[in-house]
Amino acid sequence: MSTPMAVVYRLTTGSSFSDPLRPGRMGTSANLTLAMTEEFPGSDDLPARFGKAMLVGAWIAALAVLVLFFQRFIDHETNPNPDPEGTFGIAGQPQVVLQRNRAGHYVAGGRINGHPVVFLLDTGATNIAIPLSLARRLDLSLRPGGVSVTANGNVRTWSALLQSVDLGGLAVRNLHASVLPNMEGNKVLLGMSYLKRFEMIQRGDTLTLRRPS
Repeated sequence: MSTPMAVVYRLTTGSSFSDPLRPGRMGTSANLTLAMTEEFPGSDDLPARFGKAMLVGAWIAALAVLVLFFQRFIDHETNPNPDPEGTFGIAGQPQVVLQRNRAGHYVAGGRINGHPVVFLLDTGATNIAIPLSLARRLDLSLRPGGVSVTANGNVRTWSALLQSVDLGGLAVRNLHASVLPNMEGNKVLLGMSYLKRFEMIQRGDTLTLRRPS
């Protein structure tokens, strides 16, 4: 409940003044009335306003949680293996089991030279391929690799020697990679130069990489 407060100021003066609407005549008094009405919040309004602020804050927090949930859901649909953990097979060989994403690809988090990257497994690729922008972020030492023929014409490529390529604890050292300036995205194409060193067992939507016994 609000309590209105009216403040009225009245000023009266008896001094003469010139009347601008009737030239030649003098006024004998002037009355100025200023009325100002202002409402001040009563003590009963404070809990209601506080409750509204709490409700708005709760809606904002709920919206933030919902956005975070959907972002994580989308990320998981794209990469269901963000941090795969190695296990051991029946005979004790180290292995890693990957889930296929909704697009039918095997995408997984891993490491190159100790730096986190995202791998896209491709059994149709001979070597490892890395976008030039990612190679620079990984601070790889690049050497001229020749010319690659693409749909957009000839493109100069680079090569790099990777000290370590690690997927779920299955690490391989000293692998060569092609660095492509026209390769989009930030995923590393993990080809057969790495995959051929492991047994690959596919069942349904899972792929198991296992060191040979």
